Amino acid sequence: MEDIFEAPNVVVVKVGSSTLVDESGRPDRTFIGSLCDQAADLQEQGYHVVIVSSGAVAAGIERLGLDARPTDMPGRQACAAAGQAALTEVYAEQLARRGVPCGQVLLTRRDLTDREGYLNARNTLGRMLELGAVPVVNENDTVSFTEINFGDNDMLGAIVAAMLNADLYVILSDIDGLYTANPASDPTARLVPRVEEVTPQVSAMAGGAGSAVGTGGMASKVRAARAMIAAGVPMVVCRGRERDSFRRVIEGEGLGTRFEAPAGVQHESARKLWIGLAEMPRGSVVLDAGASRAILERGASVLPVGVTSAEGHFSTGDVVNVVSAGGALLGRGITRYSSEDIGRVHGLRLDVIARFMPEKDGQPVIHRDELLVF
Repeated sequence: MEDIFEAPNVVVVKVGSSTLVDESGRPDRTFIGSLCDQAADLQEQGYHVVIVSSGAVAAGIERLGLDARPTDMPGRQACAAAGQAALTEVYAEQLARRGVPCGQVLLTRRDLTDREGYLNARNTLGRMLELGAVPVVNENDTVSFTEINFGDNDMLGAIVAAMLNADLYVILSDIDGLYTANPASDPTARLVPRVEEVTPQVSAMAGGAGSAVGTGGMASKVRAARAMIAAGVPMVVCRGRERDSFRRVIEGEGLGTRFEAPAGVQHESARKLWIGLAEMPRGSVVLDAGASRAILERGASVLPVGVTSAEGHFSTGDVVNVVSAGGALLGRGITRYSSEDIGRVHGLRLDVIARFMPEKDGQPVIHRDELLVF
C-alpha cells in the first residue's frame, strides 16, 4: 500500500474519563466545548489536532438511562455503542461552532497488527488532517475484548502519536503530573517537571490504578511515556481542568510533567515502533542480567545463551515481550524461536544449538533490527 500521509505539525491530545465527566458521571459539555475551542485555536495557528477521547461508556450510561455502570461485558459494550455516538455528536456540535469538521475513528489492536491495516489507519487519519478535520479517536469498545484491546487510552494515544510522527502528545489528566510520591498521602511529594528516561525509580513513582470511571492511572501514563521516548515524540501529562491547559502546553508553557529523551538520542524506526506498540505480544522471553545489559547498553540481539525461560505459548514470527529476571519490561520484538524451541535451547550457545537444530544455525532469538527496546 502506498504511504500517502504527509500532514505536518500534528499534536495529539488524550482526555480521560475522569477529566471528561462531571460530578454526576455524565460527559461535561462545558469542558468538551472548551477543549474544542482550544483545538480550533491551534488549528488557526497551523497545527493539526487529533483528539483521543475516553468517556463513551459514561455517555452511554446517560443515553440509555441507566443508574450505574454495568458490570458485565455485553452491558459495557452496549453502553459504549450508545455512548460513542452520543460523544461524537457533542464533539461535532462544539467544533462546528468554530467551523471545524470532525470525524470518528474507532480502533482495536486487531486493526493495527496487520501492517497494511496500520498504514491504512495512518493514511486515513493523515488525510482527515489534511482536509482540516479533527479526528476523534477511541477504542472500539463494542467489539474489543481483553486479548485485543489497548488496555487504556493512554497507550492508544501513544500509538496514534507514533503512527502520525506527532510533534507532541498531551495527556489531560485529573492530576498535575508525575509526583515523587502519592500527593494524596505524602505531604512531601513533589511534582517532577521533566523525565528523560523511564527508570525503575520513575515507574515506582507512578504507583497504582486510576479513578473509578477510568481504566488508567499514572502507571499507564508512564508506560505510554516509555513508548513515546522510544518514538522520539515528547509527551506531557498535566491537569486537564486547568484553564486552557492543552493550548498552553502546545504554546510552550511548562505545565505538568514533560517526558522527552535528551537531545541527540537516536530514535527507533517506524517498523520497530509498529512491532513494539501496535502488535500484540504473545508471550515473554526472560533474560539473565548479562543479556539484559547487552540489549540495553550495547543494542545487542537477544541470544539463546542469555535467555533463562519462556512464558506463554508462542510461535516463530510472533511478537513477544523481553523481560528481565526481575520482571521489568525491557522491550518487544519478533521471535525466531517458538516457546517450545526456547524450552530446548535456552542458556546454550549458537554453535551448540546448530548441532541438533541446524535450521537455527546462527539465528538469535530476536534480532536487534526486530527489537524495540524501551
